[in-house]
Amino acid sequence: MKTKKVAVITGASSGIGQACGLRLQKDYIIYNLSRSIKEDKGFADYKVDVNDYVKIEEIAQEIFDREGRIDLLINNAGYGIAGAIENASSGNIYSLVDTNLSAQISLCRIFIPYLKKSKGRIINISSVGGVIPLPFQAVYSATKAGIEIFSKALANELHSSGVKVTAVLPGDVKTNFTNSRIVENDDSDEKAREKIEKSIKKVEKDELKGKGPDSVAKVVAKIVRQKHPPLRKTVGFSYKLIVFLTRILPTRLINLIVRKLYCK
Repeated sequence: MKTKKVAVITGASSGIGQACGLRLQKDYIIYNLSRSIKEDKGFADYKVDVNDYVKIEEIAQEIFDREGRIDLLINNAGYGIAGAIENASSGNIYSLVDTNLSAQISLCRIFIPYLKKSKGRIINISSVGGVIPLPFQAVYSATKAGIEIFSKALANELHSSGVKVTAVLPGDVKTNFTNSRIVENDDSDEKAREKIEKSIKKVEKDELKGKGPDSVAKVVAKIVRQKHPPLRKTVGFSYKLIVFLTRILPTRLINLIVRKLYCK
């Protein structure tokens, strides 16, 4: 009987992380690291904050001791904050950067020694929003852009070890991410508030019309089977086209188009 490989997924209690776990479950033992746990998907769950690095180091060692291997890390956990930067609290800014960027970097640091033993894979979930930065979601876009840059650098660091790294860029996906987004606004300026609310509602509308999380999981499942996976993979034809256009059109023009769409 073929021994199953072992995958660690952050935020696999819902959304893209859960969809990835369900897709990979046939060939992988799935370990879910999340702040909230839903114990009905057949995953081995650890209730943990991805920013608790001491606890995660303990969990990583425990998984390796139990299974004798770790083959795949999917860094998926994250959330969003929306609103004008001038209205953002420093606490929310730091928290978002910690969870969306610093935690992904630190989890790679923690799991790389185990992944080297199996010549495993790292999938970091970025976003098209990191290529097309969204107004009133500037910090979120910055964290996702950072994930892609980090992933490319890490891929070169790990090239000789056999560990492969891919940044996956979903576009609009219909998940609970939309309802979980924190919105910070200033009620003292009604005109500015209305402008921001209109922008955020457009983003939410696009997300709610998007494909389900399994559309991303299908792509992830394909990547982990590839001998030579891509450094970056955008999910969805229309988003691939958008990302391609950013390479050939002037940056000023791209930013103008984004402003027309989201800053009316």
